[in-house]
Amino acid sequence: MSDIATKIFEESLNKVVLVQLKGGRNVRGRLYSYDQHMNLVIEDAEDVTETDRTKKLGTLIVRGDNVVWISPPPTS
Repeated sequence: MSDIATKIFEESLNKVVLVQLKGGRNVRGRLYSYDQHMNLVIEDAEDVTETDRTKKLGTLIVRGDNVVWISPPPTS
């Protein structure tokens, strides 16, 4: 993982992120941890694929090769 990506992930720890997965599913939750393969542990996760209906998922482990993109939290 590049230095820039590592810095963004470090700044995003314990903050809410939005992750799009292969297959079009979108998950929002608090980034608990990550590794060099972009494997993610997301706590308090919810499926937000359908904007009018969210589904609580709890704690997720997402394999890095399923991640299409991850949106860091907005900066203040």
